[in-house]
Amino acid sequence: MQSKTIIDIIGNTPLIEAKNITSNKNVRLFLKLEGKNPGGSVKDRAAFHMINEALKRGEISKGDTLVEATSGNTGIALAFISKLLGVNMVLVMPENSTEERIKTMRAYGAELILTSADLGIEGARDYAMQLKDKKGYFMLNQFSNDDNWKAHYNTTGPEIWNDTNGEITHFVSAMGTTGTIMGVSTYLKEQNEKIQIVGAQPADGAKIPGIRKWPEAYLPKIFNRSKVDTIVEISEAEAKKTSNRLAKEEGVFAGMSSGGSVCAALKIANRIEKGIIVAIICDIGDRYLSSDLFE
Repeated sequence: MQSKTIIDIIGNTPLIEAKNITSNKNVRLFLKLEGKNPGGSVKDRAAFHMINEALKRGEISKGDTLVEATSGNTGIALAFISKLLGVNMVLVMPENSTEERIKTMRAYGAELILTSADLGIEGARDYAMQLKDKKGYFMLNQFSNDDNWKAHYNTTGPEIWNDTNGEITHFVSAMGTTGTIMGVSTYLKEQNEKIQIVGAQPADGAKIPGIRKWPEAYLPKIFNRSKVDTIVEISEAEAKKTSNRLAKEEGVFAGMSSGGSVCAALKIANRIEKGIIVAIICDIGDRYLSSDLFE
């Protein structure tokens, strides 16, 4: 009997076709269900790759303490994967994160520090850096860590290419740390440079968990603008509406960043004559039940 651990089932997530949400009959929209990862989000891929590669290189050893700022999904992934790989995890997150996220990270055994909601994820990043310097913790720094995007270059990109038989014309992803879109773009463009890469970004004033329009000082160092062909701005109302439509019309229960991703995909679908679009469904909807997303 073949033995598997929970880490072995990260990746190879389902790709399903949306049948009801699109209006352009010459465009096929596929959804990559990253909520099917064991930690419930696309961030499982990067979390495992970042810790595992750091261990391989000898940058960290079992028993060491790591620190990372997170807005939610990365923290959950790091919390459960760190324990399995034998390292300790301190997570720093804005205090206005959903109760589900907070309890999940603590359930996995991570130490969680909540920072001021007014300072946002930028404040959490600053505080995590202070802990790194003060206590000597190791910081993975997902925002500048090449292992973040390489996780998607090695896994998510090839899966999408193979599952669409190389027929994909457009790839759409929410942009947070930008690891997903950077890795998938790099891989897909190597297969066919004509594939269009589309990033979903919040419109001015919109607050969409998991999607960011970063101030210049906090722009992820792994982000390369030349690898994104089109950026589509999404309002808060559009992201919420699309998340609810996904649940009601496609049976896909996902969070607000997924609503943003699919909203961008639908806008692209209305602009093109025909094509095959793949949009990332970042996580599962369960961790938003204490918010007003589905009210």
